[in-house]
Amino acid sequence: MVEIIPAIIPKTFSELNQKLEMVAGILPLVQVDIMDGTLTKEKSWPNITNPDPDFVKIMREEEGFPFWEELEFEFHLMVSDPNQYIQQWISAGAKRIVVHYESFGSVEKALSFITVFQDQFGANGSLIGTELGLAVNMDTEVSVLDSLIEHVDYVQFMSIDHDGRQGEPFNEGVLDKITALRKKFPDVPISVDGGVNLENAPKLIESGVDRLVVGSALFDSDYINICHQRLIKIIQQKQFRLLCVVL
Repeated sequence: MVEIIPAIIPKTFSELNQKLEMVAGILPLVQVDIMDGTLTKEKSWPNITNPDPDFVKIMREEEGFPFWEELEFEFHLMVSDPNQYIQQWISAGAKRIVVHYESFGSVEKALSFITVFQDQFGANGSLIGTELGLAVNMDTEVSVLDSLIEHVDYVQFMSIDHDGRQGEPFNEGVLDKITALRKKFPDVPISVDGGVNLENAPKLIESGVDRLVVGSALFDSDYINICHQRLIKIIQQKQFRLLCVVL
């Protein structure tokens, strides 16, 4: 079953709480985008105010991350230096961490980071067992993944031209990237993030994605639960058709 993951780019702690409350009880896991204003043009909570008092309380374990008893979290680190952020988001309760290939600039630097992460926090090297995803932007060649993919838990394709902004138009060029990676690495889990909605979800499923990261299409809808059920119906229909083709 294709997984639906709501995506939040919080500007404030209050907005984070509000949007988490909207999906708690409907979906089990949420992606929270963390932006430092360097890899992306804009910043998100908790980097807008430094230090952010609410985040400080979480780090001191005076308070838990909002809705931690009801939701699991995937933290999408859209930052120039993930090493500065990893420990604090692991402490915040990350089930998954996503870092960008573009944060490193080369396969060698990315592999060095991935190796250390997996030893310290990954399922094979530690008791923590945090999954690591590698995100790639639209203008990054799929070939950079060839020597990295066996060391990460999944890949996340960005499907918009300007990362860090919800409501950006979907770039259909990502479909060819997904198809190419799926043919070369049939077992790797693939997420897609950016401009995902009810209209392009069928094409993405046909291309081979496992996870649809959905932002505006969910949170700008009048009824999140109805939108979620429509996505579920699309997923079920497309997977049934694909099964029929295989059989």
